[in-house]
Amino acid sequence: MRDAAAKIAAILPPTPLFVSEIKGVPVAFKAESLQPIGAFKIRGAWHRLTALDENARLRGVVAFSSGNHAQGVAWAAKRLGMPAIIVMPLDAPRAKVDGTLALGAEVVGYDRHTESREQIAAQLAEARGATLVPSFDDAWIIEGQGSAGIEIASQLEAMGSGEPTHIVVPCGGGGLAAGLALALPHASITVAEPEGWDDMRRSLEASWILPVGDAPPSTSCDALMTKEVSPLTFDVLSRRDATGVAVSESHVKAAQRWAAERLRLVVEPGGAVALAALLAGEVAPSPGMVVILSGGNVDIDAYARAIGS
Repeated sequence: MRDAAAKIAAILPPTPLFVSEIKGVPVAFKAESLQPIGAFKIRGAWHRLTALDENARLRGVVAFSSGNHAQGVAWAAKRLGMPAIIVMPLDAPRAKVDGTLALGAEVVGYDRHTESREQIAAQLAEARGATLVPSFDDAWIIEGQGSAGIEIASQLEAMGSGEPTHIVVPCGGGGLAAGLALALPHASITVAEPEGWDDMRRSLEASWILPVGDAPPSTSCDALMTKEVSPLTFDVLSRRDATGVAVSESHVKAAQRWAAERLRLVVEPGGAVALAALLAGEVAPSPGMVVILSGGNVDIDAYARAIGS
C-alpha cells in the first residue's frame, strides 16, 4: 500500500482535505473530485499500469467503465505511451466520454441493458494481446485506491487532528472502500450507495454476495451502477465489519448543492453519496470522521438542474 502511495505521490500532489461542521461536529472531506481526471480512479490506474513490463505496455490495455476509471486508465496510458481501449456504456455522460477520448483512448460503446461489458472487454483484450484492467476486481487497483487513505492519515496528523476514526465512502464495486479499509485498519468503514443499487450494503448484512435485483431503479449515480460486487472487495470489507447505507436521489441532489455552497466544489452524483448519507442522517457525524467526495465529472446541464432544483 505504501509503495502505491509513494508512486502516486511522485506524480500527483495530495488532494485537499477540507473541514466543515455538521451538527456542530467537525468533519473532514477528502476532495478526490479535484484529481486531474476528476476522480480517485487515477490512483489505481497509475499503480496498475506502471506495474506492467515493457512488452505488456507495447500491447496496451483494455478497461471497462462508465467514465471515471476510463479516464484514469486513459490518463495513465497516455503518460506511459501505451494504447488504451475503453468499453463504455452508450448512455455514459458525455463529459466522461469526451474526457476519455481527449486523453487519446479508443472508446468502444455497448448497451448496458443487453450486453456484458466484461465479456466485450475480455474479447478485445484477448484479440489484441492487451492487459485487461478491471475497475475494482484487482489487487493492484485496490492498493492504488488505498493510497488515498495514506494521504488522509498524513493530512490529519499534520492538522493535529489525530487518526481517522470513521470513513464514509461512495461504493460501486468497492475498490476504493476496500483500499481505504486496508490502508486505515483502525478506522470503521461505511459504504454509501444509491437506493436500489445498494448491493454491497445488502451483501454485508447478509454475509454473502447479493447482486442488484432485476429492473433496478434509474439513478443519476452512473459511476455506481455495478450490478454485483466482487469476492475480492466484498471479502476485504466483510472482514473489516464494514457497514452500508443507501440514499435517495433527492438526498444526492441536496448533497451536491451543499458541496457547492459550503465547500465550493463540483461533485458528481456518485461522488456525493457519502456526503448525502451524512446530511440525510443515515450516518451520524463523529470526531475523526472523513467523508470521501470521490468524483466531480458532470455534464454541466444535468449538474445545473441538480443543484438548482
